[in-house]
Parts: sequence; structure tokens; C-alpha cells
Amino acid sequence: MANTVAKRKKLGYDSISREPAKAPGKQTLLAGLKGTQTSCRVQSLRNSRGGIQRMEYKVIVLDLDGTLTNRDKVITPKTKEALMKAQAMGKIVVLASGRPTMGVMPLAEELELKRYGGYILSFNGGMIVNCKTGKVVFESQLPPEINSKIIDQSVEHGVDIITYEGDKIIASDARYQYIDLESRVNHMDVIEIKDRSKMKEYLTFQVPKFILTDDGDYLAMVEPKVKAAMGKNYSVYRSDPYYLEILPKGIDKAKSLERFLEVTGYRQEELIACGDGYNDLSMIKFAGLGVAMENAVLPVRQAADYITLSNNEDGVAHVVEKFMITM
Repeated sequence: MANTVAKRKKLGYDSISREPAKAPGKQTLLAGLKGTQTSCRVQSLRNSRGGIQRMEYKVIVLDLDGTLTNRDKVITPKTKEALMKAQAMGKIVVLASGRPTMGVMPLAEELELKRYGGYILSFNGGMIVNCKTGKVVFESQLPPEINSKIIDQSVEHGVDIITYEGDKIIASDARYQYIDLESRVNHMDVIEIKDRSKMKEYLTFQVPKFILTDDGDYLAMVEPKVKAAMGKNYSVYRSDPYYLEILPKGIDKAKSLERFLEVTGYRQEELIACGDGYNDLSMIKFAGLGVAMENAVLPVRQAADYITLSNNEDGVAHVVEKFMITM
């Protein structure tokens, strides 16, 4: 760490602190929430896997932003109560996020995953942490020799860039709205390196992923160009309209869940996965029960076995109560 600090000072990089803040802003079968006015909006989808099977689900895998947390990036009391009850019954909670591990930890602590033996799948599956032991049971990072090529892609397409070092974010412009958002949501400080040649000079080590960031409409045009440039040895996809992620090949939430099953011995059909974003699509398809939030993007809703209420209406609590507590 001393060498890292000295290196930052030598190259003239600044560490910028951030305070927590809010983010900016079917063909169906009725699920039947009797006695509620929202019942007509909680729906299930039958797909090629043959519909929803009634069985004992032992693990629930939760995306964070737009799924577990509401618009204010907090877990509502009802959702927390349902998850704590499920854990007391022996169910396992897994937090699966594109966030860095440091950004997931506060929510893991709030839900007492260490006490109940839960897991964190961070960096879109690039790292798996056993919360009870604190042990990293899987980790995959980008080779350092690819860093310069990815930085060049940010220059070629005129977009900003993010990566990570320990408990810090490294980025091209700390005050750019989507970099500022990443800092605030994860409660991590930013090392700002505006000069991309200096960024190349600094980033001589492995990192878990890069994010290229810009407005969603423009990034949609950039995405296929970056995919073509990176080739088949890397995963390139958007986790949000304004975040284009570049990770090692084979790193996504579904692949991470496969590794989770190998480590824990649970079966695929015992998993529930809940999500709303593009990077949740693979795990929605993989899980025994794939659940889309009502606020999910269209591809996720189309792939899901079940559509629950939105993240602002305790959609996760409804799933836990319906499929884990009362079954």
C-alpha cells in the first residue's frame, strides 16, 4: 500500500472523497395476490422451461440496484424482514452485483450474511466471497497487458472510463455524472487520472473490470464497436444503459452461479434469481426460478418465469414470502 501511495504522489494523482447520495434519476398468468390492489400487476410468465415448478427453493440470488434496493438505494423494512425470516429458516441469500465488493459490503452487513452464511458475487461474477469465513472462493481479473488497449478504446470513442484498485475507483473524470454516481453508490473515493497516457502508466497491474461510460443512446452505438475490437476473449456488455463493462471471458452472473453451486453443493433448480438489468439476464435464464422486477428491462421480463412488483413496492419481499416462506 505504501508503494501504491508513493506511486500516486509521484504521478500527481488526486484522491477525491465522496459522500453517499441518491442515484439520478406479456402474455401472462395472474399470480393472485388476494386482497391487494396490486395483485393484477404481479404476474408470471411461462417459457420454454415449462413454467413455474412448485418446489423447495433454498437460495435466493439478488441483484442490488433496481432489485433489492429501492429508488433511494436502501432496503425497505418489509423486504429486510422477509429476508431475515427466510435466513432464520435456513435459506441462503446471495447478493449478485456489478458493484465492487466494497460497494456490496454495507448491504451484506445489514442483512447479516456473515451470521447466516450468505455470499457476495461482485464485479458481475468476477469475485465470489463467503461472508461467514471472509474467504474469496473465486476470482478472475483482466491481464495487465490488455489495460492499454481498453484505455485506447475510451479515447477512440470519446467516452469516460472507470476501473478499481482495492478500495478506490480509478477514473478519467471524478466529476462526470456517471463516475460520480459509481463513487457515491459504492461509498468509494476516486483517483482521478484525466490524462489517458498517465492512466496507462499507472495501470500496470490486474484489475477486475473496466467500465466505459457515457449517455445510453451513444453507448449503444459504441458497444458493438468495442466488442469487435476486444474480440472473443473478453466479455463486453452493458450493465446499465450508461455503463459498458469489459471483463474476462466467461464472467457473468450465470457463470458465477455455476461456480457457486460447485462450491456449496446446491442444485440449479433450488435457486431463485431476481433482477432488473441487462447484466441480470444470464442468471434469470440460469436459475430454477428466474424473477424479473416489474421495473426490469424488456429482455429480462421476457426471459423470466415470474414478474414481481417493482423495487419500490417490495417486489423481493413478495417473492420471498410466496416461494420461500409459505411454500
